[in-house]
Amino acid sequence: MELMVGDARVVTDDEGYLIDPGDWSESVAEALARSEGLALAGDHWDVIRFVRAFFDEHQVIPDARFAIRHLADRGVGAKARARLFELFPYGYVKQACKIAGMRRPRGWSTG
Repeated sequence: MELMVGDARVVTDDEGYLIDPGDWSESVAEALARSEGLALAGDHWDVIRFVRAFFDEHQVIPDARFAIRHLADRGVGAKARARLFELFPYGYVKQACKIAGMRRPRGWSTG
């Protein structure tokens, strides 16, 4: 599948995940978010940037528990898990990882 972002075509798999994470940009993230019915705001971007930075450093997509810990450390506290699923109601992998430009993890469900 293809996603048009401005004049650029970005290739995705059948579920909308980027084939090449190198194609990601904030404009691509906005387009992916729109396709998920989300309007990105501050905490969304915080999680998305965390996912990308973690991947850049470790070459693996962070498990949801790392994103939850990140939110908790950023001031959300004990409600971090609930906040993550408030931000991405259809799931961390289905929405946060997809919008952050990650390939769909093979071993994870989309929940």
